[in-house]
Amino acid sequence: MTTQFTSAQRRRPWHWLLLPASLAALSLIVPGVRQRFLIAVGPASATPATAHDHPAGAPFPTTAAEAIALSSAALANLGLNSATLLTVNRSDHFRSINIPGMVVERPGRTQIHVSAPLTGVITHVHSLPGEAVTPGTLLFEIRLTHEELVTAQTEFLKTLGELEVEQREVTRLEQVADTGALSGRTLLERRYARDRLQALLKAQREALRLHGLTDQQVDAIATERRLLRSLLVTAPEPDEHSHEEPLMLAADAEAARRMTSDPAETQQEHLPKIAKQMNSAAEHPGHLLVIERLAASKGQAVRAGDPLCTLSDPEHLLIEGHAFAEDRDTIARTAAQRWPVVALFPGLEEEQPVTGLQVARVAVEIDPQSRILPFYLELRNPRIRDLTGPDGQRYVDWQYLPGQRLQLSIPVAHWSDQFVVPAAAVARDGADRLVFRRNGRLFERVPVHVLHEDGQSAVIADDGSLFPGDVIAGRSAGQILMALRSRAVPVDPHAGHSH
Repeated sequence: MTTQFTSAQRRRPWHWLLLPASLAALSLIVPGVRQRFLIAVGPASATPATAHDHPAGAPFPTTAAEAIALSSAALANLGLNSATLLTVNRSDHFRSINIPGMVVERPGRTQIHVSAPLTGVITHVHSLPGEAVTPGTLLFEIRLTHEELVTAQTEFLKTLGELEVEQREVTRLEQVADTGALSGRTLLERRYARDRLQALLKAQREALRLHGLTDQQVDAIATERRLLRSLLVTAPEPDEHSHEEPLMLAADAEAARRMTSDPAETQQEHLPKIAKQMNSAAEHPGHLLVIERLAASKGQAVRAGDPLCTLSDPEHLLIEGHAFAEDRDTIARTAAQRWPVVALFPGLEEEQPVTGLQVARVAVEIDPQSRILPFYLELRNPRIRDLTGPDGQRYVDWQYLPGQRLQLSIPVAHWSDQFVVPAAAVARDGADRLVFRRNGRLFERVPVHVLHEDGQSAVIADDGSLFPGDVIAGRSAGQILMALRSRAVPVDPHAGHSH
């Protein structure tokens, strides 16, 4: 009895060995069974390694690369060259809002109306519409028929002749009175008559000055004993605000042309103010006026005050901004702080900025219909074409025209002594903002703190992440980040241990 029990016990281990052998054979046929088999037969030994196991088919974890080397072709494809590889330095930056605007004329200054000073007939027109002229350029010649001026000159010459006759008579009578052949009463009466003529001549001289003649021109009438019959009309000086604007008068057309051709000679002929006006073109060679409209033609009779032409001074214009009523405090703060305003003009490919503008003034009322608050900035208008025609006419084209639309970038916040870079120089990587600093052939990823970012630029805090003089990629930062991600280094999950 005891012997049979011992034999049975000896046969049992062989039965247990058959089960693992069967499972091992099955795992060779079905791969999924092998994994279950290993877990079932060795849970204790597998427990330490289970914390480091990875699901079947899952990629190994990676660590982000810190720098990337770019080939010459890659630099060219990214547009990185000497112009777009930026050396960072501390500077100021303004956060701005865009407000629409329009180029307008300066009221009372851009448009200049030239009128006939006196009544007469136009004998010559020297300029054409569209022509650019300098201040002092001869525009019209007028033969005077102004009755009051002609009469005043005639009476002045008549009184002057009578005074000379009376003076000679007084001189003769004084000689006769010395001999005792003439009573003193007769001589006294002639002296009174001479004094009356002198007083009348003085009044007539003032009447000629009232008509616009200068003292030199009146003296010229007295010296030459000729009426001034030819009137010259020249382009005025926009910046001249003298109340004494002398008439350019001459005895005939030939003398008038000599005045325009040789102002120095005119000055020697006792007409310094006229000569100064004629020399204004030489004193201000850059100031040009454009003849917009001609209102008179040769042979036309004009009266005093009739329009002759309209000139335009396009060199100085205004930008009219169209803000809303709630923007008033912002515009006023910008004007008070004298922050620079940027005007963005639409171009063929990109906007053309005009920098350094200042808010000159803000309107004192809001338009009741549009609810728009206008404000104004001064705009210097450069020339883009300056040609002289075969007949000597000068034609100039200007960059900006009244009525042209634009956008105004009005600063509303200010950062000083920070790093300002283009927006394309900053890449987004989750919550991080990155720039790529050049180090030899490598571009290193540098996390930065962005204080402000808009579509054109980004303000980076000066917190030690960048230093003045560092060279960064000024564009294509997002593409560099994608290239850096593609070269991320895989991490060996079994490094430092074994399964």
